Amino acid sequence: MTDFDQNDYSSSGVATTEAQEEEKETGRLEAFSDGVFAIAITLLVLEIQLPRDVAPGRLMAAALNQWPSVVAYAVSFLTILVMWLNHHSVMQFIKRANRLFFVYNGLLLMVITFLNFPTALVAEAATLRFSDQRFSALVYTGTMVFIALCYNLLWFYASRGRRLIARNIPDAAVQKISRQYRYGVPLYLFAFALAFFSPLASMAVIFALGLYFAFTGSIGRPATDATHGKDNQP
Repeated sequence: MTDFDQNDYSSSGVATTEAQEEEKETGRLEAFSDGVFAIAITLLVLEIQLPRDVAPGRLMAAALNQWPSVVAYAVSFLTILVMWLNHHSVMQFIKRANRLFFVYNGLLLMVITFLNFPTALVAEAATLRFSDQRFSALVYTGTMVFIALCYNLLWFYASRGRRLIARNIPDAAVQKISRQYRYGVPLYLFAFALAFFSPLASMAVIFALGLYFAFTGSIGRPATDATHGKDNQP
């Protein structure tokens, strides 16, 4: 083997090793995130309390009185489910991750797990006065605004200058995701503003947005472009 062949082989081997390490890091990040999503979505059901000290013949009525918790659970479950789907979609574009990306991802997960608190507030305030309902809706929709901001921060940090994007992902696919993310914050801000006037309508908007994003997003590895080359090339 000539010196040129040895150098070429060495460079290829180093590039392959680096690519494998990068894939391992992003895989670890996604696995940790999936675990946090699973915990957050499981904790929601704890807000639905089993009726206690129920008089004979009143069990059905006591169970039906839990409807605010059930509705809040359904809205938040759908919301977190869509967030997980979106997070999975984003990670299909990411080939490498640095320390700051880990921090931004952790910030996103922190706000998502906090969603259990406003969910409990909404369930508690459903049968109370309008001022209580408005407050709970403002906390809930405000949390959604912060989550949308965190998603934008995570995506635009990774995609700016294709900083962390896989090299074989076409620019058109990256730009499409960027355009979609620009709508999230204004829509959730609209729901937040609406909560001042109609808490029920603001929660309905959140539910509608969850349904919309659930059926409009893409799942799976995005189409690649051979002109960008393979990621494991030096």
